Amino acid sequence: MDVMEKLSRIESILKTRKNNNKLQTYNAGKIKHKKQIAFHKCNKKNRWVFGGNRTGKTECGAVEVIFFARGCHPYRKINGATVGWVVSLSTQVQRDVAQQKILNYLNPEWVMGVSMLSGRKDDYKNGIIDYILIKNIFGSISKIGFKSCDQGREKFQGTSLDYVWFDEEPPYEIYSECRMRVLDKDGDIFATMTPLKGQTFVYDEIFLNKFNDENVWCEFMSWQDNPYLSKQAVLAMKSSMNSDELKSREYGQFLEVGGRVYPEFDTNVHVIPPFDLPSDWQDKLSIDPGLKNPLSCHWYAVDWDGNVYCVAEHYASEKDIEYHSSEIHRISENLHWHTNSNGMLEALIDSAANQTTLSSAKSVADLFYEHNILVNTRVNKDVFSGIQRVKSYLKNGQGKAKLFIFDTCVNMIREFKTYRWGRGDSPVKEDDHCMDELRYYIMSRPENKKPEPKPNFVQLEKERRLRALRYKR
Repeated sequence: MDVMEKLSRIESILKTRKNNNKLQTYNAGKIKHKKQIAFHKCNKKNRWVFGGNRTGKTECGAVEVIFFARGCHPYRKINGATVGWVVSLSTQVQRDVAQQKILNYLNPEWVMGVSMLSGRKDDYKNGIIDYILIKNIFGSISKIGFKSCDQGREKFQGTSLDYVWFDEEPPYEIYSECRMRVLDKDGDIFATMTPLKGQTFVYDEIFLNKFNDENVWCEFMSWQDNPYLSKQAVLAMKSSMNSDELKSREYGQFLEVGGRVYPEFDTNVHVIPPFDLPSDWQDKLSIDPGLKNPLSCHWYAVDWDGNVYCVAEHYASEKDIEYHSSEIHRISENLHWHTNSNGMLEALIDSAANQTTLSSAKSVADLFYEHNILVNTRVNKDVFSGIQRVKSYLKNGQGKAKLFIFDTCVNMIREFKTYRWGRGDSPVKEDDHCMDELRYYIMSRPENKKPEPKPNFVQLEKERRLRALRYKR
């Protein structure tokens, strides 16, 4: 092996080590998130960070968990192994938010074992983790357990803990139970949340500290506090929010928001009668799979100006893949929908479709493939970013709509009207199947699409008729 090959191998090893140990790069540069550092430095036993989206609040909560598990906290002494809980609002929120953040800072070499609630141990990043065992710097093993509030209070009893991290505001009874869990070890409670539920117990007991508890500490984070957030990103987020949303989502203020996710949706603007689509407008299908819950599938088209049309839907529950595939093909044939070079329909789908279950050796994606539907599971599932992109299509920077729904898509229209913010930083996970797969599709669209070639006379005439239909009412 010559010198250049040795250097190349060394550089590769160093790069891998750096990528696997992102904890070293957290707040390590010249530009630092000062309020994150203040949170880690605080020696109070009950610490809360109130912040809007993208302020860095969840990041510091996840890193604090790693500090405790590894025993390498930069501002306090930790002796030996620790046991703690990460508490999310639901298992899905756990997988997509808190769990993902922790794994991002967790070097795979530190992982000594994983127990799963669902998914495979050899692919634990895409499943739902029960607990994970971490080798700490003392040579012993720490344990990070994952809990969700929808499990009920009984699942939070009987264990002595060193710490509990709440990712978003928990119900009061679960908060109280977790305080008992850290009592005998004089452990820590810390939480990171956006106060969307209004003036709850957190407002009284933490923000106002009405009991004058000397262990209570809180801090507010805003977009301006996050040095890693660009001005362009801030302006983009502000442009799609009303003033009340901004107060909670930018500054973390306590307000009674919790309303519709898409107040911009207007049936008089966004719902239109069906019309015959030019074939070159046809784009993709998008699917949110379900067995007992409904499976939602919609057909999307895009015109020469980049406007998106939701033109047909299939929506059914308690049916198997064979039934859904048959209906999807039937609707596609009626629409004369295009297929790929292998004669297959192409669709986006939730990445969970890659997972197998105990009842089947094949994944949902495999089953669709067998029925001549090629599904792409590499979708962007970031809920907040997806919601902001959908909002930008409901009303762009010039106040114009770029998303239209045929009035035959009744379930899509209904969900737009009923989709609401729930506890914490996420919408209510109920009756949201159309909303999920709409996000997958919108997030697949390029943000700055180049203009298409100028349409010919026939295309212009079709466009004129479309606009006449749109504004007829």
